[in-house]
Amino acid sequence: MNASDLSILIAAGTEATAPGALATDELDRRIVLATQGGLPLAPRPYALVAARLGINEDQVRARLTAMLADGRIRRIGAVPNHYAIGYTANGMSVWDVDDAVIDAAGERVGALAFVTHCYRRPRHLPDWPYNLFAMVHAASREAALARVGEIAALLERDFGGACRGHDVLFSAGILKKTGLRIGA
Repeated sequence: MNASDLSILIAAGTEATAPGALATDELDRRIVLATQGGLPLAPRPYALVAARLGINEDQVRARLTAMLADGRIRRIGAVPNHYAIGYTANGMSVWDVDDAVIDAAGERVGALAFVTHCYRRPRHLPDWPYNLFAMVHAASREAALARVGEIAALLERDFGGACRGHDVLFSAGILKKTGLRIGA
């Protein structure tokens, strides 16, 4: 894997202006703005961020740690470019799951290692009966469909009869992929 295949992401939590959200001071905001597009791919990325902001590396680390602890930042992690590393069959599996078990089913499906996103969404009857969405990535369409089969088997085993149907929407390409960005 090389630098063009990977970015380091800082995923923002709630906006500071949301009801009940913690206030974000100006330095925290500057740190988020400096890192929200990704950390530099360097041995000491926090030192480079600190230099750009005119502060020291320990301050950047301490402020990011505090924002992680109180939920203003959800996570800091590597985000591989799945196309560049061979995962070219990306399918959003959609499921019509009984509302009585949707939360439990979503927890189980979301815990699968190959599911990268799992959401509960409203149905739009009569045209769209699906209320559970689970993204899978694989090297081929066949492999993605096999993973969808694993989800179907799990739902049947753990929630017998609660899944009334499913489909898979395969990606044709990435048009835009970013996390939440706050304005300057």
